[in-house]
Amino acid sequence: MIAAARALLAAARALLALALLAVFYALVAAMVLLWAAFLAAALWTAGTPTATTPPTTVVTACAALAPIVFGMVWAVIRTARPAAPRGDAVTVTRHGAPELWRTVEELALDVGTRPPGHIKLTAEVNASVTEDAPLLGLAPGRRVLYLGLPLLAGLSPAELRGVLAHELGHFSGRHSRFGAVAHRGAAGLVAARQAIQDASAANDLVRLYAGLPLLLLGLYTHVFRWLTRPVRRRQELEADREAARVAGPGAVADALCSTTALEAAWQEFLADFLAPMRRTTGRIPDDPFRAFAHMVEAPELREPMAALRTRAVERPADPDDAHPALAVRLERLARLPAPEPSVESSPEPLSVQPRYAVELGRVLLSGPDAGTRVPWRDWLTELAEHRATRILTPLAEAVRGVEETEGMGRPKAEPGGEPERLTIHRVLSLLDGGRRMPLARALNARLPEDGRIPRDDQTEQDPLAPLAEALAVLIGAQLVAQGTAYWAMNWTGPSILVPPDGIAPETIRTWADTAVRLPGQTQRLGLHLAALGVDERAPLPTPVRGDKARRISIAPGATGPARRRITAVRALALTVLLGMTGLTFVLWANRDEPSYPGTPVTRWNDRYQPGGGTGTEPTPFPTYQRPTFPAWPTPPAYRLPSGSVPSIHIEPVIPRFTP
Repeated sequence: MIAAARALLAAARALLALALLAVFYALVAAMVLLWAAFLAAALWTAGTPTATTPPTTVVTACAALAPIVFGMVWAVIRTARPAAPRGDAVTVTRHGAPELWRTVEELALDVGTRPPGHIKLTAEVNASVTEDAPLLGLAPGRRVLYLGLPLLAGLSPAELRGVLAHELGHFSGRHSRFGAVAHRGAAGLVAARQAIQDASAANDLVRLYAGLPLLLLGLYTHVFRWLTRPVRRRQELEADREAARVAGPGAVADALCSTTALEAAWQEFLADFLAPMRRTTGRIPDDPFRAFAHMVEAPELREPMAALRTRAVERPADPDDAHPALAVRLERLARLPAPEPSVESSPEPLSVQPRYAVELGRVLLSGPDAGTRVPWRDWLTELAEHRATRILTPLAEAVRGVEETEGMGRPKAEPGGEPERLTIHRVLSLLDGGRRMPLARALNARLPEDGRIPRDDQTEQDPLAPLAEALAVLIGAQLVAQGTAYWAMNWTGPSILVPPDGIAPETIRTWADTAVRLPGQTQRLGLHLAALGVDERAPLPTPVRGDKARRISIAPGATGPARRRITAVRALALTVLLGMTGLTFVLWANRDEPSYPGTPVTRWNDRYQPGGGTGTEPTPFPTYQRPTFPAWPTPPAYRLPSGSVPSIHIEPVIPRFTP
């Protein structure tokens, strides 16, 4: 009974969301009609005879509202039609991945739905299904399964089957129909809001009129998500239940936890390993996904990956995410009964041909500054060397600065005009001269400049530790240059030097630490290096790779699509403004002159007046007949009434004449 009530409530929410989306379309249509009405009114007003000036206020308002109306119309068009195929995906054929296609078809049969028509690989740690159906997703259409290639590199076969069964469960429950409507509706509202914000940022005139549309769209988006979020989260739980029935609740739970941990690991791989190598050396792997698989399988990452799983379970759900919290999903899966044990062997690994990974890698690392592509194993070797020797750049700067400050003379210039390269002999000479502390302080001051070189509190307590580490790296670089050692990749810290046979990796570090801390031990280090065939005065074969000077701006640069949107907004507003201004000015300039009523006068006469000629011949000059005006009434005379004013006798007040 409770389940039926919840299903009825979900259906009511879905219908209300559809009605809300239809109202949004009606509002956009009304806004377009209102804008067109204002435009027609402005043109009509400009052509009326009584217009004294062009309607510049209405013209300005229509030009400012044009990008806003266009953005909302474009949002409606995007939500009303099926989504275009993703440009960052690579289509997998049956011949290129037969195991994957066979597994998908078997799982589709188990969940009771037809399989997707296309499988496409993406560079995301995610899997999704779409049904690009017309009529807002209400009619059946083409089914596409998007599968992130990092999932193939980091998930076990059982976990990958759980992910695929979950996505196919959306098809069996017909979730893609409402999911398409909800996704397109939310995407349309977000696109409309983003279009108005871009127009406001690109034009100050649009910003004056964008406040009210942004406020209404924000409220509308909030209400639409409030209606669709519970329905979509319920659909995710139903897909989990269907996947657990086919692949097992344990496999589905492990897949959910592993996917969350893989997503964090993939972002760290791109930001901390791939991007620095691409920026500093210009080298990128031809197959970044195989390199990522090597990282995930490394023993040193087992504990960090377990910690990521634990933190993922404790993380609450994002309010804007359609997926419930991971803890809620795991709790629901734990309540489901475990399937009966199968007599079949463990699932076979799912793989695709390497050419798909290479093609997807080109899509991921595209652009004019993509870099030089090298085999992914060689790239891992270069990555290990780069992470190990990155401390040599601040060491070379510190040695050069101490030599100049302490008056030991400037380094000799090489034939190419560059300063002398860093050698072991130059470092040992400063140690023998008692400059270990100035050299250590100079090195420690330069370490924070390179954000990728770790620095902890131990550096403050032991200032000689980074100098000993740098000297050991310099010795290791010489051994690698002569081919007797190599760098082993360590994904959680600096690379590890694998020295020649018979020498432990900690031995060279101990030699360098002793030479740095104890005076008089540099000669013993020189004997050890001579026994290994290392020349103290020999520079490295190539200069130490360092980061080139880069311009830093506190304002983030606009991307290509953002610049194109800003240019389009400016062009649209300017076109509407200039076009309407020119048209209204033409209509205003060619309007009819108004006629004003005046006092009637007698016109000129073409003939003799009475008594002034024969009446048949025209007068030599026209005569003007005096106009007749109405006689004004005679104003009444005012008379004082008799007896109302007393008489005044002035004789008594006149002085009399006396002789």
